[in-house]
Amino acid sequence: MLTVPLDAESDTPLYEQIYNYIKKEIINGSLSYQDKLPSSRSLAANLQISRNTVDLAYGQLVSEGYIVSVPKSGYYVCRIGSLMHLGDSRKPVPEPRPANRNTIRYDFNPFAIDIANFPYEIFRRLSRNVLNESNHELFLSGDRQGDPDFRSAIAKYLHVSRGAACTPDSIVVGAGTGYLLQLLFGLLSDPAGQPRLVAFENPTFMKACQIAATLGHQTTALPLDSEGLRVDALEASGADIAYITPSHQYPVGAIMSVRRRMDLLDWAAAAPGRYIIEDDHDSEFRYKGRPIPPLQGMDTTGRVIYMGTFSRAVTPALRAGYMVLPEELLARYKKEFSCYSCTVSRFDQAILTDFITLGHFERHLNRMRTIYRTKHDLLLKSLRMFGTEIRITGEHAGLHLTVGFLRERSQEDLIRKAEKAGIRLYGLNEHYIKPVPEHIPTLLIGFANLREEEITAGIRLLYSITHDA
Repeated sequence: MLTVPLDAESDTPLYEQIYNYIKKEIINGSLSYQDKLPSSRSLAANLQISRNTVDLAYGQLVSEGYIVSVPKSGYYVCRIGSLMHLGDSRKPVPEPRPANRNTIRYDFNPFAIDIANFPYEIFRRLSRNVLNESNHELFLSGDRQGDPDFRSAIAKYLHVSRGAACTPDSIVVGAGTGYLLQLLFGLLSDPAGQPRLVAFENPTFMKACQIAATLGHQTTALPLDSEGLRVDALEASGADIAYITPSHQYPVGAIMSVRRRMDLLDWAAAAPGRYIIEDDHDSEFRYKGRPIPPLQGMDTTGRVIYMGTFSRAVTPALRAGYMVLPEELLARYKKEFSCYSCTVSRFDQAILTDFITLGHFERHLNRMRTIYRTKHDLLLKSLRMFGTEIRITGEHAGLHLTVGFLRERSQEDLIRKAEKAGIRLYGLNEHYIKPVPEHIPTLLIGFANLREEEITAGIRLLYSITHDA
């Protein structure tokens, strides 16, 4: 049995430790061509870790060509040529690592998801089924808007779970929000070639603003209040396109009230050519009360473009997102943008279609909602030790909390101090398009990819360094 030395205290994930060890054993010749590796189940049992952890390591080794998976037989070492001789004359060259990577023990990344609870077995089975069904058409280019079955599955999900009004024909599938925004801002360009003014919440999802600017649009940053984007400021700005996150404002977490939503829809309907881009980035994860219905479901004039993604709910590695176009824009898309092919693999579309239609997606969301709620509540409980020294916003939804630290001098100082102690933090300042008047140091504290014990230990350490005399 292969014995892999693991360090549970290291910030390097266990699957990466396994991957690095086996890779070095292959390179230095300790594991030879056609040597059989233990099954993921037996290695996991021997190391007393999750089988998913071993599957991740094996999967990375397979993708890089160090080992091969033989159906109904197991994993075998591949022939890797001259690399085999590296171990004869010199020690393996250590892989470069980002600065301070080995010192970070707690990474409160607001963009991370819980990788450990990804439904590996289900995706493995669905992948096999897709390939075993002799789906020859999957090797062809497919529909430019995305496969019809996939769009039908998305439309049904949005109608049942989100209350969105859409048909499969109104959906355009693309490789993530970034790609879809490029397509959308091209679609929204003035036919006469004049730049349009796009309004963004401030702070906002900066990538969206950057994409709009690179495609020739003018941008403006508008202030928020407790209900989100202020419609009076939007009217005064002269913008005719507004990019918003009403169900859970990113990054501060405000929820737009029904009254504000109606005002926003009235603004869009008051003049031709006005549109609202609704980015519904993490609506699946709400921990108190009912899910917030999308603005798009209230739209009766065809002025809301709805955007969603599977990155937060499943995994960003799929690079699968979608947008729902109103009739007027859909007609222009079909007339002027039919040259764009769908950028999502047809195999991934087929797998996700089965994942949704067979009920796996709903069960996965219910399971992850429970897991994330537990972590969310634990983070809130852990932060209580700060008492009145902090201000928390954005709770009860999403995968991070926005926390202001009243006694700290600056956001940068706090992040630097935490980094030295082994904590990686993420500041709010990076999300402002236009600098705002001085505000308290504020962090986006994510919890999704941390274990429960890491959340409590990390916050306890953060408290100690902020109260170090």
